[in-house]
Amino acid sequence: MTRFGYTLMTEQSGPKQLVEYAVGAEQRGFDFLVSSDHAFPWIDEQGHAPYAWTLLGAVAHATSRVDLMTYVTAPIIRYHPAVVAQKAATLGVLSDGRFTLGLGAGENLNEHVVGERWPAVGERHDMLEEAIEIIASLLDGDRLTYDGQHFRVDSARLWDLPEDPVEIAVAVSGGQSISRFAPLVDHLVATEPKSDLIRGWDEARRAAAAESGSGDALVPSRKIGQIPISWDPDPEVAKQRAHEQFRWFAGGWHVNADLPTTEAFAAASQFTRPDDVAATIPCGPDLDAIVTAVSAYWEAGFTDIALVQVGDAAQQQFLDEVAEPLLEKLRSAAPSS
Repeated sequence: MTRFGYTLMTEQSGPKQLVEYAVGAEQRGFDFLVSSDHAFPWIDEQGHAPYAWTLLGAVAHATSRVDLMTYVTAPIIRYHPAVVAQKAATLGVLSDGRFTLGLGAGENLNEHVVGERWPAVGERHDMLEEAIEIIASLLDGDRLTYDGQHFRVDSARLWDLPEDPVEIAVAVSGGQSISRFAPLVDHLVATEPKSDLIRGWDEARRAAAAESGSGDALVPSRKIGQIPISWDPDPEVAKQRAHEQFRWFAGGWHVNADLPTTEAFAAASQFTRPDDVAATIPCGPDLDAIVTAVSAYWEAGFTDIALVQVGDAAQQQFLDEVAEPLLEKLRSAAPSS
């Protein structure tokens, strides 16, 4: 069954508001919540960047049913992987096992704040692989000493663990990252509805399981995607809001990963027009148009799809007036198995 999530977008809302939205999203019937984990908004107009882990701790106590997830945390520069493992384990306990740790190789925008250089993508993937090894071992309850090329760990152990180990998802974008990370983690994260990503992921997991002799025990993997929407009763307001808040999105991740500041994102998107944004993000009150846009993900093979309602000003109205009828339409249209 396709699951639908609500995005706690830390770039566009403050922490108290996000907790309120999380409670509202659970009440309206969303299956899971994902939170970005950023030190900066993408552009100044968004205006927020609360700490995701404090936020998720509050959300864990304010909710009781919805699953929680970071979408995604980069455990390579701003955070040491041993610290990420401790945070994930604690959140697993606080949420009674509802938390999934989403990981990725990060963006310069959020990692430069600690004053370290920004590595090229190949080196970042090397770092992420080591980080996953450390995090997975600690979440399994091991006492770990690790001496890698990028990270060292000295006699680390997590003293508070949930009953079941926190599952790990990793953001991938192509064959290289899929073949590298699919054998190491539980679930896939991707931001584009590409069926070849899903096929490649499943093939890589089957091959790794066959090689290790555990093919019969291979657990099905979730494929978690995310799509921005700009709902508003007025289509023009929706389009202008999407342009103001989300014009950075048009650059794509191959560009966005390397830009260091909000000023750089503003410069990179200065020629993006409102109509350009509306061509990629459904804007306006038409719920059927939103369903059509979201359907690209389940048709590609995604099992979990998180919606991003663009703009803080529209969140409460979206939750109050739109979330339930939209979820009903989505569930009616999506595959049941």
